[in-house]
Amino acid sequence: MDKKKDVKNSLANAEKPKELAMQLHPFYKGKIGTAVKVPVRTINDFSIWYTPGVAEPCKEIQRNKDSVFELTSKWNFVAIVSDCSRVLGLGNIGPEAGLPVMEGKALLFKYLGGVDAFPICLKTQDPNEIIRAVNWLTPTFGGINLEDIASPKCYHILKKLRDELDIPVWHDDQQGTALVTLAGLINALKIVNKKLEDVSIALIGAGAANINVAKYLAFAGAKYENMTLVDSKGVLHQGRKDLQESYPMKWELCMKTNKQGKTGAIAKALKDTDVCIAYSKPGPGTIKKEWVSNMADEAIILAGANPVPEIWPWEAKEAGARIVATGRSEIPNQINNSLGFPAVFRGALDAAAKKITDEMCITAAYAIAEYAEKKGIHERYIIPAMDETEMYIEEAVAVGLKATEQGITRHKVNKKELRKKVSENIKSSQETTKLLMSRKIIKPFQH
Repeated sequence: MDKKKDVKNSLANAEKPKELAMQLHPFYKGKIGTAVKVPVRTINDFSIWYTPGVAEPCKEIQRNKDSVFELTSKWNFVAIVSDCSRVLGLGNIGPEAGLPVMEGKALLFKYLGGVDAFPICLKTQDPNEIIRAVNWLTPTFGGINLEDIASPKCYHILKKLRDELDIPVWHDDQQGTALVTLAGLINALKIVNKKLEDVSIALIGAGAANINVAKYLAFAGAKYENMTLVDSKGVLHQGRKDLQESYPMKWELCMKTNKQGKTGAIAKALKDTDVCIAYSKPGPGTIKKEWVSNMADEAIILAGANPVPEIWPWEAKEAGARIVATGRSEIPNQINNSLGFPAVFRGALDAAAKKITDEMCITAAYAIAEYAEKKGIHERYIIPAMDETEMYIEEAVAVGLKATEQGITRHKVNKKELRKKVSENIKSSQETTKLLMSRKIIKPFQH
C-alpha cells in the first residue's frame, strides 16, 4: 500500500467538496424551499385552502387543539434550532454563517427521512433565551432538533425542553452521534467476538458527543467502570477537582469511570483497552500508531473527527487494530449522524410521539446494527451506508413502535400501518427530488 498516495488522495478528497460548495451554493442560492402539496385546479380552489374555507379547520383546532396534527403540516414540521456557538469544526461563527449548515441539515432531513425541517438560527447565545424561543415556536412545529450548541449549556437546554414540551426534542450532537456510534460498535464487537459488558473503552474527547456516547454505551450494557474519558487536559479521574464546579457532567464521569485510576493523556488511556472512540480534534496524529499498538488484541478504533480522522485507518491497521471506522464517506465504515436523525424523527412523527426518549434512541441503534448484520457484516462493513433507504424505514418503524410501547404517543399505531406511512413519506421525498431533477425544475449545474 502506498501510504503517501493514500494520504494525498484523502486530503484531496477533503478539499474537493469545499471547492464545489463555493460554485454550487451561489448557483442554487439555498438548498431547501417550500412546495405546494395540494391540488390547485383553478383559482377557485384558493377559497378552500384559504379564505373563506380555511375558517372551518381553524375553528376545529380551537375546539380540539390536537386536531392541528391532522389539519395542518405541523405533524411533519421540525425546527432545526441553533445558536451556532459550535458549528461543525468551525466553532462559534454566528447565526448567519451557520445558516448553510442548518440548511444542509434540513436537506438531509427531507431527502433521507421525508421530514419538512426548517433552519432557525437564533441571534442569542443565552440558554434561557434559547429555551424561551423554542417554546414560542412550538405552535407551528411538531418536533425540535437542537443543533451545534456549545457544551455544557446544551445539556441544560435539552433537559429543560424535554421536560417542558409535548413534542419530540433532541440534540443531534448528543443523541444522534451516540446512537450511530453504538450501532457501529455493536457489530464491530460481534466480528471480534467480544461483549459490550466486558470490554474496556477509551473515549477520546469529552464534549457533548462522547459524554452521551458513554451514557448510551452504559444503557446498552457497557460498564462505566470500564470506560476512560480524556479531555483537553487529560484523563478524567477523581483527582480532577477542576471540573467539580465548572463542568458537573464531566465531574460525575470522573466519579463513575476509570476504575484503574489512570492519569495522563491519550496514550495512557489507550493502553490495554479494547475500544477507542474518538470525537476530538482532527488529525492526523491526534492518535499515534505507537499508542494503538499498546491496545488489546483485536482492537476497535472509531475515529470520528472531520475532515481528517484522529488517525488514518491504514496507520491504525498497521499498528494492530482489527476494525477501524471514521466519519469520512470515501473510507469504509462511515459513522455518520445522518443514519440516525432522519429516521428517528420519521418514526417519532409518524407515531405521533410526544417525546424522543433514550430508549427510542437505543432501539434505533439496534435497528441500524441489525439491518447491517442481515446484509452480512465484516471488517469493512459494520454499519449501513447513507444510500440504503430500506434501513431508514426499518429504523423509523422500530422507533415508532418503541414510542407506542412506552405509551408516549397521541394515538396507537400498529406495525403494518406505521411501515406503510413511513415508507410512503421517505420514498415520496426521494422520488419527488428525482422527478424535479429529471424535469430540470431543479436546474442542472453547468461547470
